[in-house]
Amino acid sequence: MVENASWTAAASSDAGGACPIGPVVDIVFSRWTTPILWSLHAYGRQRFVELQRNVGAITPKVLTQRLRQLERDGLVLRTYHPEVPPRVEYEITELGLSLAPLFAHLAGWAAEHLPRVERARDAYDAAPAPRAAV
Repeated sequence: MVENASWTAAASSDAGGACPIGPVVDIVFSRWTTPILWSLHAYGRQRFVELQRNVGAITPKVLTQRLRQLERDGLVLRTYHPEVPPRVEYEITELGLSLAPLFAHLAGWAAEHLPRVERARDAYDAAPAPRAAV
């Protein structure tokens, strides 16, 4: 296994010994966060219905919850326009945009390695089931 020095340094600086990227994973990789941020990055400022259409099979309730959390985390900006009818728009913040290199790196990893993951899954599924220990 290859050890990454930056992971080791981050882990050793954490007095509790917990995974140093755990909080980031909780913020960025919850079920709908990545598609929402990707949509706002790719298409710019959007109204709720546009965002829901671009994200896909997300319910209005879940989209509302995720947008509130992303706004709270500083990754999304919500702008209310007091018109008749009222208009609300969402856009990615500078902090949210700072995640673009991370997502690009993950997309590159996926393009390079997902075929190996699929082959490993196929091999695992094709293998006989292991016997239970007695």
